[in-house]
Amino acid sequence: MNNYKSNKQIKLTDSPCVRNCCLDDDDLCLGCFRHIDEIVAWRSYSNEEKQQVTNLCQQRRENNQSKSNG
Repeated sequence: MNNYKSNKQIKLTDSPCVRNCCLDDDDLCLGCFRHIDEIVAWRSYSNEEKQQVTNLCQQRRENNQSKSNG
C-alpha cells in the first residue's frame, strides 16, 4: 500500500509544508512560501483561512520564480 498522497488526494487541511524550511530576511519560508506567522498559526486557521494562505503561497512562489528568471 502506498503511503504517499498524490496531488489529487491532498486535503485542504494538510499543511503546504514541503520539508525544505529556510526563512529569508523577511521570515518567509523559501520551501512553502508561508510567512513564519502563517506557519505558527496554521493549525488554528479555518479552512477558508488556509485556502487564503495557500493562494498567497502560490502567488509568492510565482513572484519568486519570475525574479529568479528575470
